[in-house]
This record gives sequence, structure tokens and C-alpha cells, in this order.
Amino acid sequence: MKNIRLIILPVLFTVIAGCFPFVISAQTTEPAYLNTALPVDERVNDIISKLSLQQKIKLLMNEGTAIDSNVLKIPAYNWWNECLHGVARAGKATVFPQAIGLAATFDTILISKVANAISDEARAKHEYFANSNQRGIYTGLNF
Repeated sequence: MKNIRLIILPVLFTVIAGCFPFVISAQTTEPAYLNTALPVDERVNDIISKLSLQQKIKLLMNEGTAIDSNVLKIPAYNWWNECLHGVARAGKATVFPQAIGLAATFDTILISKVANAISDEARAKHEYFANSNQRGIYTGLNF
């Protein structure tokens, strides 16, 4: 009798779960692609699987239009930005010598410090713009 229960209970549970999937499935509050605790490849696969071909094409343009559906909340954006010698086009920033001038120093430690300063300023500016819901030209992290 005990062995029969061990077989029947999982089968019964499976049948009930199949009839009432809403009882068994976990409620998620956000899509996987927004969950920063998940691995990047899992997040990328999630968002790609949710985008239609037309939406993917829209996102390849220099100026991406917003995709605001029930599942996806992708804001409009402009990819174009530049930081070869600083992120000076979007407000104030440190402006460094042109790359050819830095290269002429042959000082790799100096060039590394310049690159770190540029990346820190770029990240800070992007945070400011994103928090202000500004997603136009010179506000992103694509350099």
C-alpha cells in the first residue's frame, strides 16, 4: 500500500498541476532581463526571445525608438557618443590631449590613468542622464 502511494501521489500532483498551472507557477515581478542577479547570457537570451523581428530591427538604428509593451520597457535612446580625449560634449568634463599626443608620451601608466578618468566621468554622466530620463545624443555609455 505504501509503494502505491509513492507512485500515485507524484502522478496525481502532476495531473493537478497540469490542470491548474497558475497555482503552481511562481509569480515573477520583473522580466529576467532586468534581474541583475542573473548571468548576463541568461538576461540577453531572455530579452532577445521577447523581441519581435521588427523590434530588433528598430533597436539596430542609431536612434532607437522606445519599445513599451506589457513585457518590455525599453526607453528610446541615441547611441552616438564620443570620448577619445574626454567626455566633453555633454556638459563639463576633463579634456585630455588628443590620442596621438598621449601616444607620443610612451607612458602607458599615464594613458591608463587618463582612460580611467574618462570612464569614471562617462559613467557618472550617464547615471545623471539616466536618472533624469534623458536618453538623447551624448548621454549614453556607447563610445
